[in-house]
Amino acid sequence: MAGGNGAGRRWALVVSVVAVLAALPALVGAWPAADDNRSAAELRASALASADVQFSGFAESSGGLALPVADQLNSLADLFSDRTEMRVWWRGPADNRVDVVTAGGETGTYRDEGGSWTWQYEANRVTRTEDAPLALPAPPDLLPPTLARRLLSEAEPGELSRIGADRVAGRVALGLQLTPAAIASSVDRVEMSVDAETGVPLRVRVFGKGTDNPALDTRFVDLDPTPPSAETTTFNPPRGASRDVDGTLGVLQNAASQLPPVPLPDTLAGLPRRTLEGSPVAIGIYGRGITVLAVVPVPRGVARDLRGAAAGDPNAVTDDPGTRLTAGPLGILLVAGTQTQSVILGTVTLEALAHAAAELAALQPDS
Repeated sequence: MAGGNGAGRRWALVVSVVAVLAALPALVGAWPAADDNRSAAELRASALASADVQFSGFAESSGGLALPVADQLNSLADLFSDRTEMRVWWRGPADNRVDVVTAGGETGTYRDEGGSWTWQYEANRVTRTEDAPLALPAPPDLLPPTLARRLLSEAEPGELSRIGADRVAGRVALGLQLTPAAIASSVDRVEMSVDAETGVPLRVRVFGKGTDNPALDTRFVDLDPTPPSAETTTFNPPRGASRDVDGTLGVLQNAASQLPPVPLPDTLAGLPRRTLEGSPVAIGIYGRGITVLAVVPVPRGVARDLRGAAAGDPNAVTDDPGTRLTAGPLGILLVAGTQTQSVILGTVTLEALAHAAAELAALQPDS
């Protein structure tokens, strides 16, 4: 009996140890994160300098934007409205691999110096996308480091402040907040968590004005600072795979190149115009960082899709400037009464869209 009790105690101890080991990841994630005295400027510098830090990991992006887009851009709508799970191997900005994992399979994006390869494993289809100034967002663009560095690169010092430390992917992450200074901005704030050791941004959350839940939340759930091998991020199209050239870029850019431009001012809704080398002159881009406004002449089919989306949206506003609707912090205005159909869109308020439409109308030859 004594031996049996001893065996029972030993097995109980083994089970307890296994239970503790199994719980370790959750326990580590729950430990308080120690902050340090780094300033917002120092943390920004660390994040911007981390582009060449190599790592691998698993990231999740969750969006709540019901985008009213044309059929050609369904993948873009899915990217910003659903959960996207991504395996990441990062050797540098021009040498990385991101696999999007879904219930139906995996799609890998391999980045190189000239653009990227996208391989749909199950369909054995390969697509080549060349670098372009107005390329549509892809899953790698929503990785926390990529998104954070883009926003921080144009942030003014007065827009940045420190917030508390946290644990992300089991690592100590220091908080940095970006609060847009532009009055026209529809974004209330962007909260970022930066790895205390490497400077790699581990989480980004974008909050629209007047909302408690983020419109976009992208974060790592696992991160390994071990450099991945070059073989992992190098892509060679497999034998027998069908090959395509990405045509989604042309949906708006090529159409804008073929349509007559509308007169565009140097500022719009209080935002300065910016230049983007290689973009069509018919497209006007204004603002910086998280607050950006674009004026785009669109084909009749895209305009028709937007009107259809607005017709089914009870919050859409139709008045003299045109039809305005929102998807989280993204505002969209289909301009009324112009010979060339234009759309004004960006991370600005509906009031800013109306002001922009009025300024454009004043420039029309027949006004």
